[in-house]
Amino acid sequence: MRAAWRVAQVRAAEEALMKTLPGGALMQRAAAGLARRCAQTLPKVYGSRVLLLVGPGNNGGDALYAGAFLARRGVHVSALVLDPSRVHTGALAALQAAGGVIGSSFAGGFDLVVDGILGIGGRGGLREPVGSRVADVAGALRGTPVIAVDVPSGVDADTGAVTGMAIHADITVTFGVLKPGLLVGAGAVHSGLVELVDIGLTPFLTGDPACYVPDAADVAAWWPRPTADDNKYSRGVVGVATGSDEYPGAAVLSVAGALAGPAGLVRYAGGAAPLVRTQHPTVIASDRVADAGRVQAWTCGSGMGTDERAYAELRTVLGAPVPACLDASALTLLVDARMADWLRDRDAPTVVTPHDGEFQRLAGGAPGDDRMAAAAHLAERIDCVVLLKGNRTIVATPDGRVYVNPTGTPALATGGTGDVLAGLLGSLLAAGLPAEQAAVGAAFTHGLAGRLAATTGPVTAADVATHLREAVSTLHH
Repeated sequence: MRAAWRVAQVRAAEEALMKTLPGGALMQRAAAGLARRCAQTLPKVYGSRVLLLVGPGNNGGDALYAGAFLARRGVHVSALVLDPSRVHTGALAALQAAGGVIGSSFAGGFDLVVDGILGIGGRGGLREPVGSRVADVAGALRGTPVIAVDVPSGVDADTGAVTGMAIHADITVTFGVLKPGLLVGAGAVHSGLVELVDIGLTPFLTGDPACYVPDAADVAAWWPRPTADDNKYSRGVVGVATGSDEYPGAAVLSVAGALAGPAGLVRYAGGAAPLVRTQHPTVIASDRVADAGRVQAWTCGSGMGTDERAYAELRTVLGAPVPACLDASALTLLVDARMADWLRDRDAPTVVTPHDGEFQRLAGGAPGDDRMAAAAHLAERIDCVVLLKGNRTIVATPDGRVYVNPTGTPALATGGTGDVLAGLLGSLLAAGLPAEQAAVGAAFTHGLAGRLAATTGPVTAADVATHLREAVSTLHH
């Protein structure tokens, strides 16, 4: 599993590493990796044209040294130095010695733009007059691929916040370790494809990572698989308390998500029992949670409503000594003061799955620019695993671990997909996964299913449910 590290940790590790190296060696390592990725991106190397946007300090120095590497391979490299008084003089001299051109403005005709304006220490958007100059260049070079150096300029490397003008990169070449701002929020959108260049930093890192990024191998290793001795009960029984007369589709979708998971049996309890029996004949359906029978985990809330019946059903779920996934209407009901003790007194693991609006009701404020910190704070306060939905879904645990899901897609921003996710998550809980692994695994697989569904056109929640089995198969192969 990959990890991402905060700026302060990266800075300290860089200082420790540089003490073991000759002067300038670390920057040369970074520049060589950057130049290699630039060369791979160009349609051809010899004779291509590259524009460097050069800011102050080391970030601009990385870009200039990379430009020197490219110039020695026959690339026509031009540098727009945005603050000559603070430019890295050694790197500037290297570029000029290699044949690079320094200028104040450039017209179109470039094959690649390299953003070396601000590095991981930048805060806030691009300020004037730099912002206007960069905007002019961006307008003139619209459609030209952009590679960002370490982090797109204007993106907060710790949080992913974009509070002003920022570079939109097609590729971000980051050095040493991943930074959280490349993975979450607006920063993830601005970063494009993120490529990590190893510069020998890892042995010098201290403390815990800011977050973890799971991959398919991690999720596949966790995923429960039946053995020769299993039966439908030993594989886990998941209860699904969702849907209502007003929202029967939520029941159908959440049950579909549960059926795609590893649990051996699904029990449904709710007002949409007749429709569930018709749509999913393998499911044992009843009208109330109390009548559902024994389960190893509950998914509760999607489309359930917030009336007294829904309140009573949620109270019964919270009173059960088994893990629970709480979604949608259940999260709205949790804000009711009558529910406070029911959640606080639970001994079994609980996962809540809010989108931003539901998060605001639970936490008393929006996630804000630092989504990871907001999710972690809520998880600690309510002693639950928090799955904060979004383009890059975040899973936070009460003891401070944070995971960022890498498989998200805007295609999932459509009604009902959260119902499917909640059902799948409940199935993983019933099969015996710890709450944080169940949440991470469900988000990862759900994202894969969304991507698979998007290959055939506009996506609906039913499409995502249909592709869940293919997504699980992809994990194992």
